[in-house]
Amino acid sequence: MFTRLAQQHRRFVQDLVMTLQALAIALENQGYLASCYTCGGEMNSASFMVSLKDEHLIRFLVSDYGITWTEMRDDRELMKLEGAEAINQLQDLADAIKYRAQTSESSSDSSALQRV
Repeated sequence: MFTRLAQQHRRFVQDLVMTLQALAIALENQGYLASCYTCGGEMNSASFMVSLKDEHLIRFLVSDYGITWTEMRDDRELMKLEGAEAINQLQDLADAIKYRAQTSESSSDSSALQRV
């Protein structure tokens, strides 16, 4: 039973690392400074960082040892979450970016219609 749980956890971490890599690319495409670094080819850990505004930084770390979300502003730690709470905060970030992308697409579509 424990071997199966350990294997499931490894797959979960790998899925999370791949998702972080995709989120970093999506954020970069929208003009944010974002990065996702992994250690080794096994994708069993990652460091994800994004700069949202001037001096507003989010760092998300994932590994076999744990998951943390740290939000900083002006080099001061504002919030630190772990585990499921950290993942929920990451989902909130992804939803906000998705909403912003949809809003900018609809405004560019309407401006293109106005030009026609």
